[in-house]
Amino acid sequence: MTEPRVRTILPGSFDPEQHYYPRVLNAQLHPVVRSLLTLGNERIARRYCHLHPEVDPAAVRAAFDGVPKQFRWGGADLFHVTDERGRRRMIVIETNSSPSGQKSTPFSVDGHEQGGYRLLLERTFLPMLKRRALPAGGLAVLYDKNEMEASGYAACLADLTEQPVWLAPMHDGDPDPVAKVDDRGIVHVRVDGDWEPVRAAVRYVTQRPWARIPPVTRTALMNPIIGCLAGGRNKLIAAHAYDLYNAELAGTGLAIRTPETVRDVALVEVPLHVERMGGIAVVKNPYSNAGQGVWTITHPSELEAFMELDHRYDRFVVQGLVGNAGWSSRTALGRLYHVGTVPDRNHHIYAADLRFMVGASPAGYFPVAVYARRAPEPLAEAVDGKMDSWSMLGTNLSAKLVDGQWTTDTRRLLLMDPRDFNRLGLGLDDLVEAYVQTVLAMGAIDRMATRLITSKGVFRRKLYHALDRDPVLLDEISTLPR
Repeated sequence: MTEPRVRTILPGSFDPEQHYYPRVLNAQLHPVVRSLLTLGNERIARRYCHLHPEVDPAAVRAAFDGVPKQFRWGGADLFHVTDERGRRRMIVIETNSSPSGQKSTPFSVDGHEQGGYRLLLERTFLPMLKRRALPAGGLAVLYDKNEMEASGYAACLADLTEQPVWLAPMHDGDPDPVAKVDDRGIVHVRVDGDWEPVRAAVRYVTQRPWARIPPVTRTALMNPIIGCLAGGRNKLIAAHAYDLYNAELAGTGLAIRTPETVRDVALVEVPLHVERMGGIAVVKNPYSNAGQGVWTITHPSELEAFMELDHRYDRFVVQGLVGNAGWSSRTALGRLYHVGTVPDRNHHIYAADLRFMVGASPAGYFPVAVYARRAPEPLAEAVDGKMDSWSMLGTNLSAKLVDGQWTTDTRRLLLMDPRDFNRLGLGLDDLVEAYVQTVLAMGAIDRMATRLITSKGVFRRKLYHALDRDPVLLDEISTLPR
């Protein structure tokens, strides 16, 4: 890898062609999606409660109005599913800290070319700069992938603050890093050979970020690493967080809906849980993202291939697989299967997910960006050992190349414009439900993150060890400052 360089981004340098996919620049946001993004929480809450009379309206408003302490920016990946009785719903597959989405979302207001970049920074990041305890220093965007969006945040932030912003790569395993955290918990970036302190930063570091950044820092981060450890980048802890929040919500009619999930599974136990689900399941490395470390099991040959791999971590998550009507996991929730896309001219239906990005301000949560992705191959009526189930079920667009760089398969990207949105078969009420589920999932992870920090701002390592017993992960977690 060539030596990474810190770039100084100046005000006035935001160029839409550098921060959006070319298709997005000429796309018009679908009126249904535009309506959702501009409705406001009160009208969304009223619509949701009108369709769900079993839900306590006060609980919905309390969820929307919540002000998270740690996890202020997230994105949920959701499936639109149905069951044997034809009951449709949106379910959360996972929640991501530092999610992508800006470069894939058409402008909600014509002429506002900074779109969701400006919205998120104005309402979520800028309020963080008002904290009294921030160290002296500049502003930065830290990243390890998705430079298109990372640089967009840097350019927009430079405009909003009217000052230069450092755009600093922070790659996993970099032998000569240009960004670091000192023993006081202050982020520094190397600019022209000098280490410069950073008072606040947008963090788009997504690959094992805890190996380079401690759970708690004096530099204000959007988001702090504790948000990743509490579920934003740890699917095992996210399952804990969802269960705890669902227990808190009991009696309100609200709940985070997910496939059946078995957490903290040793490798040798994986076949037992797959068998219990009818030989069809999803096995996940709890700490990976961008479509890495996920194995769909629909046939004994796929399970055998998984078991023969060398795995970095010792613990796994086994989850009910959402497939087609004739082949899905057998779980306590019944069989869920993809509603999928509207059949194309060849009568093919594809599995698709919905990424919903949400931010939080001092006034509560708000929607930021939405896009969708479809799998490479259409859903088959039946499965056998001859086909690769991941090609029918894997929707993530990211792929890691041999040299460690990342590429994106934008052919499967579904924009929220009239052409692509209509292919999804979604309506306003489906988007409302997706927003509610995303807010609940983020609230659950923020509650977990808050539990993992003492009143003095110290990471509760022993509690974390009790929740996640993976020794490899615990050895990776940076504990500075002590």
